[in-house]
Amino acid sequence: MLPPAPRSRHVVVIGAGMVAHRFVESLRSQDSDGVWAITVIGDEPWRPYDRVQLTSTFSGVEPAALELGRPLMWSHPNVTLRTSETVTSIHPGTRTVVTSLGATEHYDELVVATGSSAAKPPIAGVDAPGVHVYRTVHDVVALKAEVAELSQRLGRTVRGAVVGGGLLGLEAAGAMVALGAECTVVQSSGHLMSAQLDAGGGESLRLLIEHLGVDVRTGSRASAVVLDADGRAAGLDFPDGEPELADLVVFAVGITPRDELARDAGLTLGARGGIEVDEACRASAASIWAIGEVASIGGECFGLVAPGYSMAEVVANRLTGGAATFPGVDLSTKLKLTGVDVASFGDAFAESPGALEVTYADPVGGVYKKLVMSDDGKVLLGGMLVGDASAYTSLRPMVGRELGADPAAYLLPADGMPEVGGDLPDDATVCSCNNVSVGAVRGAVTDHACTDLAGVKACTNAGTACGSCVPLVKKIFSTELAKTGVEVSNALCEHFALSRAGLFDAVRVTGLSTFTSIIERHGNGGRGCDICRPVVASILASLGNGHILKGEQAALQDTNDHVMANMQKDGTYSVVPRIPGGEVTPDGLIAIGAVAKEYGLYTKITGGQRIDLFGARIEQLPEIWKKLIDAGFESGQAYGKALRNVKSCVGSTWCRYGVQDSVAMAIFLELRFRGLRSPHKLKFGVSGCARECAEARAKDVGVIATEKGWNLYVGGNGGFTPRHAELLVEDLDDEQLITAIDRFIGYYIRTADRMQRTARWIEDLDGGIDALRAVVLEDSLGIAADLDAMVANHVDNYKDEWQEALNDPEVMQRFVSFVNAPTTPDPSLGYVPERGQLRPANEADRSAGTVIAGTTLEVRR
Repeated sequence: MLPPAPRSRHVVVIGAGMVAHRFVESLRSQDSDGVWAITVIGDEPWRPYDRVQLTSTFSGVEPAALELGRPLMWSHPNVTLRTSETVTSIHPGTRTVVTSLGATEHYDELVVATGSSAAKPPIAGVDAPGVHVYRTVHDVVALKAEVAELSQRLGRTVRGAVVGGGLLGLEAAGAMVALGAECTVVQSSGHLMSAQLDAGGGESLRLLIEHLGVDVRTGSRASAVVLDADGRAAGLDFPDGEPELADLVVFAVGITPRDELARDAGLTLGARGGIEVDEACRASAASIWAIGEVASIGGECFGLVAPGYSMAEVVANRLTGGAATFPGVDLSTKLKLTGVDVASFGDAFAESPGALEVTYADPVGGVYKKLVMSDDGKVLLGGMLVGDASAYTSLRPMVGRELGADPAAYLLPADGMPEVGGDLPDDATVCSCNNVSVGAVRGAVTDHACTDLAGVKACTNAGTACGSCVPLVKKIFSTELAKTGVEVSNALCEHFALSRAGLFDAVRVTGLSTFTSIIERHGNGGRGCDICRPVVASILASLGNGHILKGEQAALQDTNDHVMANMQKDGTYSVVPRIPGGEVTPDGLIAIGAVAKEYGLYTKITGGQRIDLFGARIEQLPEIWKKLIDAGFESGQAYGKALRNVKSCVGSTWCRYGVQDSVAMAIFLELRFRGLRSPHKLKFGVSGCARECAEARAKDVGVIATEKGWNLYVGGNGGFTPRHAELLVEDLDDEQLITAIDRFIGYYIRTADRMQRTARWIEDLDGGIDALRAVVLEDSLGIAADLDAMVANHVDNYKDEWQEALNDPEVMQRFVSFVNAPTTPDPSLGYVPERGQLRPANEADRSAGTVIAGTTLEVRR
């Protein structure tokens, strides 16, 4: 007789933030019998998002890109997510909660994850218009909108003041600068980040912050918000100094646990606020738990995500029959602000008895490093790193353990920093955000047969939050994989033992120009596969081996390259002419419109400042290309793993804030790199000032104008795992900028893996961005001349692929729908238009078949 099925139980989660997301994720993974039905109720309109990366939204990253985890989790039949709905009361006696929509929800267990709200000091004017806090996406959206509105209304640069020199305050100040505003940070204590840094570290940080264009005012406590005649914020008043004039004020002075529901329900609160819980995160009433910033453990509430994640996993474990307890708190922090490298971990203030401090300071360079050691100088207790936090990933897991090397070796600016990673003990924490141990990463290899970094991330969650631990996770994974006897292979596929980079160099040196000769010499023979054939095609194209559809190369291309257009889901194709830098003449617009109208194509302005023409049939492509070419356009390579576009704002040509001609630079770069094949698609952006209207830092190559020249950022990507570009070099003139980009792109093409975006490539580079900087700027590998020549050869030999195809009768034979009817399609066929696509005016004359009514899309707001 089968045992009875377990009774379904219901857990309600109040709050839909990062910690709530982790709880749902953890409970789903541990609830193997599917006992628990989960309802999550959040007052924000968004799904749980990564609050740690909130600042990235000021540089063009959309809030939706910050969503956490796998969206499919919310479509699971056992999981319900209700957004824009607020729980208004908890009733422990009846085990129910009531919401703002009048709904009553019964629970078997209740998890309170309401988090905290941004605190405001009790001073006059704190609630006036023009006063902001910095905590949620809503706060970010409001701040961006007000800066834009004030800038337009005042006709000058907006002046802001941020009260609070901690982590959030500095991120808010950086965001203000990114929006093109001037900003002063006001800190009540004597130095910045006083909760994480000592006076020496704070002073070094001050130099770095001021270098970003942010003024710093320390030792000042605001007594009131100054108001103008209309009652709006106009600055800050101080009892002991001159007022600080500002058009808007942002408070980032701490957090207050959102414990109102618990207070009204009669739950016990901590002495300093928050819901008092035990080591299992149980509140004072039966079947109620609290996790995250609203939970008070030992009288403390913690404003970091890592302790909240630990609490979430503890409660999930308890609800599935476990006995987990809260493991304690890792207060390690890392500032997420471009151009400022700061980290603090362990006993950073040397409060342990007998602790020794090993310090390195470079006041001129803004570098300050300190390690706190045990009294015998062997065991690492903590540390702080300012200006150069490259050692943070290696040092943080070593807290409480013997370093095994001279501590000074981790502080001095030398390339020979001791390697840490492969030999760490299993119980060391490698990912503090997700509380992942070294043993868990090793277990992903030994127990779960993970053979790549993506698999390890999916299995353990390591490196999926802030990402700072990824290099160490990769090292541990690689070391463990080698121990199991599995060769860590970088072979391209079963036909080539070489990696893509190795094969690129082999083809470059031997000069072979056909797939047949390449696989015979460098592979193991045969006809190849869907992996190696397109890779060889890309390599040959990168090395300038003629038209992609000429001779044997045509058979190597994937679907889109094979017809030089993007196939759509209905079997038709889209055509994207190049519009360098987004600049187009009225005649050009008219010509594109005329082509779209003649062929009944659906038109759309893309996110990359181009016009996409959808719905073309294969036999129409050459005709469309010819008309576009006659109007002055060429192929935009939207179908290839190549440069897609260079996005640009209007720069100094039109914008009153522009400091450089971003349009001219964007056009130059797009024409320089057009058609250059690469391991993955490439996108550039050029912004004419720090306001970043071209969203350059979300691109593979991002160029931002300054009054001194150009700043170059590299490695920004969208996709499934968005990543901000990193600053490679500052204040370049035009020639220096072009040279740096040439070498960056050339080095990427030569060494990246198949289908590897620039972001992942930089992450995998030994030495990361610093090593890349050495190659590009210092020619550390002695290949600069080769990289320069590679790009120069491409520029000198570029030819438009559409025009070349039109000139070649052999290539043109590929563009027919039917062999026995190369020019006239079967009139009995029906072609279904989509989203407003119209029947061409001359469709009947062209005998293109019957057009069926198109479809529409309803958008509800």
